[in-house]
Amino acid sequence: MEAGNQSSGSKLILYSYWQSSCSWRVRFALNLKGLAYEYRAVNLPKGEQFSAEFERLNPLHYVPVLIDGDVVVSDSFAILLYLDEKYPQKTLLPTDSQLRALNFQVASIVSCSIQPLHMQSMLNELVEIVGQQESFSWALSSIRKGFQALEKLLNNYASKYATGEVICLADVFLAPQIAVAVARFHIDLGEFPGLVRVYESYQALPEFQASSPQRQPDAVA
Repeated sequence: MEAGNQSSGSKLILYSYWQSSCSWRVRFALNLKGLAYEYRAVNLPKGEQFSAEFERLNPLHYVPVLIDGDVVVSDSFAILLYLDEKYPQKTLLPTDSQLRALNFQVASIVSCSIQPLHMQSMLNELVEIVGQQESFSWALSSIRKGFQALEKLLNNYASKYATGEVICLADVFLAPQIAVAVARFHIDLGEFPGLVRVYESYQALPEFQASSPQRQPDAVA
């Protein structure tokens, strides 16, 4: 893989859904790196992810999917690592090995132990089994458990961002997750002062604001 800047003739394509927090991570990172991209909306409630065209891009039928020339990458974690290697400007990974590991750990907690447990498809299945209230309680419990772990993990980093004064991979995962927890699940962040601190920093960033669901072309009021 040859690292370098985006050429004037090339354009990244991002298959996204406005309310997908996984897609939000990638939109945020693309903005941080100053990379232009074409937004292609995939309407998940209408089932467009199950079309034959999209299945060729991602057989799992999930967004996001990134296309960079002949390269097709699905899964937000894989996309972010690809982008950071191919387009190293404003890198998302610190050079210090301990901080890199911490960033990977935070990203893994969000992507493996929090978000999958409250994704809409999961909750829809739970509703059929245990009902609306129990499925919502499951989501709240999963988010709080993950946030408690993150708060303890980042307790020694009283900095502007999660692992220091420079925004990194951990922040790209944390920012949308915190936003979704507050807006959709009405999580009280009072017991998570560290997460509150970094989230306030994210909210001030134009790159984060521009990546927010309400600013996407497929957003529904």
